[in-house]
Amino acid sequence: MAYNNMISRNDAEALIPVETTQGIIQAVTQQSAVLSMMRKLPNMSTRQQKMPVLSALAVAGFVNGDTGLKSVSKSAWKNKFITAEEIAVIIPIPEAVLDDASYDIWGQLKPQIEEEFGRVIDGAVLFDVDRPTSWPQGIVNGALAAQKTVALGTGVDIAEDVNQLMGAVEASGYDVNGFVGDVAVKSKFRGLRDANNALIFQPSLSAGTPETLYGHSMRSLKNGAWDASKGLMLGGDFSQAVYSIRQDITYKVLDQAVISDGEGNIVYNLAQQDMVALRCVMRLGWQLPNPINRLDTNDSTRYPFAVLTGSVAGASTPLVIPAASLPPTGQVGKIYVLTAAVSEVGEIGDMFTWDGTKYNAYGA
Repeated sequence: MAYNNMISRNDAEALIPVETTQGIIQAVTQQSAVLSMMRKLPNMSTRQQKMPVLSALAVAGFVNGDTGLKSVSKSAWKNKFITAEEIAVIIPIPEAVLDDASYDIWGQLKPQIEEEFGRVIDGAVLFDVDRPTSWPQGIVNGALAAQKTVALGTGVDIAEDVNQLMGAVEASGYDVNGFVGDVAVKSKFRGLRDANNALIFQPSLSAGTPETLYGHSMRSLKNGAWDASKGLMLGGDFSQAVYSIRQDITYKVLDQAVISDGEGNIVYNLAQQDMVALRCVMRLGWQLPNPINRLDTNDSTRYPFAVLTGSVAGASTPLVIPAASLPPTGQVGKIYVLTAAVSEVGEIGDMFTWDGTKYNAYGA
């Protein structure tokens, strides 16, 4: 009996359907905080798309008298590229399990796939997690490198911290139009009011309505992609971050294939083991043009995003420093909360003064 015969993919290609659905790509956009806020360009027709970006500004001047010489200037452009990279997953399952299941397993997997694709995209775009080499530096890491940061507790409260964060973006010639961040930071905004007693942070009261901060959309990452060690929140001009789709999500049910590990060893032989597998693939790319402008011509400091740094750790228990450890030995901006016997025990995010120096209660 032969064991090395099979109907190849080429033999059965006409029988294997490939379905592309717009519904999934829309869901991935919603699951990904950054894609829901970035500017979408028309779909790519090839793997790479070129973007001319202004790199030098023309300079004009007054003419001295009737016969004075007019100034001569020029502009310049440089190319940036959007390169489509592939995100994929294969989920194998025995046919017997499918037959015996009382639920639509593929239907149950669809939301998980959408969420996971969103997590992968957010992690790469924000924090360089598994970032393809053709993609630009992650936005949060780029803001940190450009020193576009504001530490929690810099102002009188977190609302003022965000105001200064917006100022850091504006100093580079951009206007903040949105925020993304850790879920834990939302608790610090609820209840904050402006001079007219209006809420600064507006939570979403109905499905499909985004939360707002200072009138701009705010998204909290709930897919596990946010790295709290890098910061609490990112604010910036999301129209400067652009993405394009080369291939919408396609999914194919495989039943005549083998699945191997990274060393080429066969893990599953679908046909021989009576298994099927769902293969999901999409291709997209993104870029941050960051063109030169009149307010900031320095490439090393100009950046359309800024990060609120610090930590609330999602915790409600303050760090208590015993009296024997006072005065605090940490740096200004670190978290300390004094014991009630010495001063007061505050909540995470509160601030206190010891010996004329301001400290902030961020948590352990």
